[in-house]
Amino acid sequence: MKPVAGLRNHDDMQRDSVRDFYRLNHRCQTYEFACAKKQEYGRLNHASMGVWRACEKLDELVDDSDPDTELSQMQHLLQTAEAIRRDGRQDWFILTGLIHDLGKLLCLFDEPQWAVVGDTFPLGCAFSDKIIYSEFFDANPDLNLPEFQSAVGCYKKGIGLDKIVMSWGHDEYMYQVCKPYLPVEALYMIRYHSFYAAHQDGEYAYLMDDQDKTMFRSVCDLRSYDLYSKVEDPPDAGVLKPYYCALIEKYFPVTVSF
Repeated sequence: MKPVAGLRNHDDMQRDSVRDFYRLNHRCQTYEFACAKKQEYGRLNHASMGVWRACEKLDELVDDSDPDTELSQMQHLLQTAEAIRRDGRQDWFILTGLIHDLGKLLCLFDEPQWAVVGDTFPLGCAFSDKIIYSEFFDANPDLNLPEFQSAVGCYKKGIGLDKIVMSWGHDEYMYQVCKPYLPVEALYMIRYHSFYAAHQDGEYAYLMDDQDKTMFRSVCDLRSYDLYSKVEDPPDAGVLKPYYCALIEKYFPVTVSF
């Protein structure tokens, strides 16, 4: 399966395959659906493996919708992590770069593409027009629920993102996997790195609490490496494996529940 990622290259976003992906994503990502998936995968009972092995499994996934590179997902993770390491950043940040997209393992559990990748957004409140292809929300059943149609919807101002139901995908899933192991900055990076309407366009700030606003600096920090570390010279996983396995061992147990 080859998932369609959220694109930042606006010249390429008109391609029919990307439009079709977001048409389906925006129709099917409802509040009820996301709550059910969060509960289902929050049990972390779909697989058990080491983190490096999980990264290797991403070589089964190649995102041919990404205009920036034709590298595998594993190679993208290594490129992101290596760019962070070259800048001398904290070891947990390097590790976060390595695993930030690891939640795409959902594709291997037969989840549809629209429930794994793409930009994420809050549910249970009005959809921002800053969300990519926002016009496709016209077919979302949540529009029939009056309590979801205001800016704050079923929430209240400043409630905090932790209490918001986000569209379901690899970000939220990997956050659930990593909660016991990583510092809060890393968890924010993983959980919200596809929430572009917020960290790129400044939307939904009225739902954030003070911690969210502070932590989103870290999310933006990862964005620069995630989007702009892509080159066509593939990293050598075999050469890099000893370093990253030792780094993984510092934060994660030998076997992790997914």
